[in-house]
Order: sequence, then C-alpha cells, then structure tokens
Amino acid sequence: MNFGTSSLDFSIQAYQEGINPPVTKPNPAFLRDIGEQGMRDLLHRFYMGLFESPIKEIFPETREEMKIAGQHSADFFIQICAGPAYFNQNRGAPQMRQRHAPFHITPHARLHWLVTFEEALQPIIKDKLSSDENIQSFWNYLNIFSQWMINSRD
Repeated sequence: MNFGTSSLDFSIQAYQEGINPPVTKPNPAFLRDIGEQGMRDLLHRFYMGLFESPIKEIFPETREEMKIAGQHSADFFIQICAGPAYFNQNRGAPQMRQRHAPFHITPHARLHWLVTFEEALQPIIKDKLSSDENIQSFWNYLNIFSQWMINSRD
C-alpha cells in the first residue's frame, strides 16, 4: 500500500479533571489495513515499551506477564476496531474503568502511556501499513480513552 506523505497529529489533548470527553471508536479500516496480527504486533511493541518505561510499576512485573497483558489488550483493540469480540469471549465485558480502578493512573502516567503508544505505532507509519486517516482515528481514540482511565492525581 502506498498512502503518501504523513499528515499525522500526535498532539495530546489536555486532561481536565472531572471531564470525560465523548469517545469515538477508531475507524475499522485501521484493523483491516494492519490485520489482527498487525494489531497483536502493535500491542506487543507497546507492552514491551511499557516494561521499560517510567510507569512500569503499574504493570505486570515480568516480561511473560506483560506479554499476556499485551495479548488481552490486543483482543480489546481488535474488538474496539470492529473485529471479532475476542475480549468479550475471553475476559467478559470490557468495563475498562473498573478493570483499571486498582491501579494508580495519574495524568502524568497517561502521558507516558501515550508516548509509548506513539512509539509503538512508528513501524506502521514507516512501512505505510495504514492510511494517515486511519492511524489518526486510532490515535484520537487513544487520546480520549486514556483520559477516561485516569483515577488519581499526580
């Protein structure tokens, strides 16, 4: 695929305590472009990046546990991008705010999470595996979704 010159905007929307902006699911074409294995590869890169990140203490302690967490997350993102409902089948309804409630997620941690996700997206961008429009749609989802997960102050 050849999608041309990049016009991506990876700016991070400012977090405002107590405000949960509406979330728009990513364009399903993002998943169609990269495929299920591409999504799994993306989440593997992301979780291995988190394992080395300044916020690694809120994630599993071992690489193997991180790989499993990455697989669960890939199931979620495949489902949220209109793919098969793997997450529901394997883990039940997402209820992501409840699932993240036990973890200390601050606005600062959100920034590290997003930067790590942007880094994980780079091979997709470099290899032009999806259009800028579809990548942007995925990023926009992450940008808002991540605000919903914040449950602690810095």
